[in-house]
Amino acid sequence: MPARADYAVMARSPRRDLVAGLTVAIVALPLALGFGVSSGLGAQAGLATAVVAGALAALFGGSNLQVSGPTGAMTVVLVPIVAQYGPGGVLTVGLMAGGLLIGLALLRAGRYMRYVPAPVVEGFTLGIACVIGLQQIPHALGVEKPEGEKVLLVAWRAFMEFAAFPNWTAIGLSLGVATVMLAGARWKPAIPFSIVAVIAATVAAQLFHLDAAAPIGDLPSGLPAPSLAFLDASAFGSLLAPAVAVAALAALESLLSATVADGMTVGQQHDPDKELFGQGVANLAAPLFGGVPATAAIARTAVNVRTGASSRLAALTHAAVLAVIVFAAAPLVSKIPLAALAGVLLATAIRMVEVGSLRAMAKATRADAVVLVLTAAATLIFDLVYAVITGLVVAGALALKAVASQTRMDQVDFRPDLPGEHSDEEHALLAEHIVAYRIDGPLFFAGAHRFLLELSEVADVRVVILRMARVTTLDATGALVLKDAVEKLNRRGIAVMTSGIRPGQRQALDAVGVLELLRREGREYATTPEAIAGAREHLERAGLLTRTHHRSHRVREVTR
Repeated sequence: MPARADYAVMARSPRRDLVAGLTVAIVALPLALGFGVSSGLGAQAGLATAVVAGALAALFGGSNLQVSGPTGAMTVVLVPIVAQYGPGGVLTVGLMAGGLLIGLALLRAGRYMRYVPAPVVEGFTLGIACVIGLQQIPHALGVEKPEGEKVLLVAWRAFMEFAAFPNWTAIGLSLGVATVMLAGARWKPAIPFSIVAVIAATVAAQLFHLDAAAPIGDLPSGLPAPSLAFLDASAFGSLLAPAVAVAALAALESLLSATVADGMTVGQQHDPDKELFGQGVANLAAPLFGGVPATAAIARTAVNVRTGASSRLAALTHAAVLAVIVFAAAPLVSKIPLAALAGVLLATAIRMVEVGSLRAMAKATRADAVVLVLTAAATLIFDLVYAVITGLVVAGALALKAVASQTRMDQVDFRPDLPGEHSDEEHALLAEHIVAYRIDGPLFFAGAHRFLLELSEVADVRVVILRMARVTTLDATGALVLKDAVEKLNRRGIAVMTSGIRPGQRQALDAVGVLELLRREGREYATTPEAIAGAREHLERAGLLTRTHHRSHRVREVTR
């Protein structure tokens, strides 16, 4: 829960925070309207989310700089939910996702965000940008949104309908707004050209009576009273999977946004578990007011940081300004053309693509390039949760392959570890019957079977010494493979000695019976010299090495 220290910082620079909050609200207004329309619940749902979720996430979240509300990534997930379950299903999903996020916070799951690889994040962002852009095609072309859930198919049908009945007014407004935003961002980045372009498009549509530019439509003058009328307990089972997807996306995007905000500042550090809790509270409350599920918005958070925000006061101001707009300017906002909002989101999608980062990831390693492309393609073809899962699975598999390839088993000269002095004859005799291998790196499921094949091909000797002091990781699979190798060598009459087993690895070896197998003949030793001494004793018992070698060594010692 929030502490007094979380809010004490709000009194340090209130003027800067108020200015930053006002700027973010101006940027957020067209985005909230656009994402609300794109989700299928309407512009009023986007505004309700920006106000309610934006305020609560700022109050209860774990970042001083985070700005929350409806986002393009969440819209991508919500569109098929609206098509299948209707608006009430989306509100129920948001409520369930809020509970799941609070559960993740209580389980301290926020720390695991650091394990998401950068190529997965970049591919995820690229895929989202493509989906957001494709979602705007119907409104940008001034046609009714065709039926369908796949954005590529919907965009294609919209193009075909436009070709049959062109609407040059809508496409002109969309391209004009997008061009003003992109060019203005290069010319004067501090000016919120999104709101400037939307106002200009709205004025033009009213002055020139551009009937072909369909407006948003009537908006309620204020937030609706909180209600649970949409709730259908019997639908919880079927909505659980979408709720998990929404919660996973909200957690991923919020923690990613908070990490980006920390990197843009000096001295700011977010609390990932508290951030999950704040997003959970926000998503529990937003559906009560008709809002869509919310998450932190990377673009709005970046604007917040760049305009000088230093505390939660900026995000709270952003929500308050939007609330005033909802209550006071709803009739004016309702006249904004849908094509203008489509232009805003088209420009937003283009600005989401960081060409430099994509180029760097593609050039880093082949594995990074594969993960990036697969994640982006899965985002475009399937959905965001499947995309992240695909990216994580592929990245994990490639990482395991790279780690497993570091495991080495090299034959080493054991003579430097022989105690005392020995004749050349004894060296040759020992080398004829004893071979030593040093295992370096992890011995786990990804590479253990290769190790078994290598060890099983050992030439005909009487003793194999395994030096295990450099084994970094050993799991149950590695222990089982080691047991199989020992048993196979024993069946061939080859004794196996081990040295340097670490304390942390003994549990896995003991669980599968490796240590018991080795202890039967005393073949586990702490050091390599002790293992060599045990190998000599084994050879002596087998009659392959006489004790004269020991006596000759002792005679030299006495003579000395």
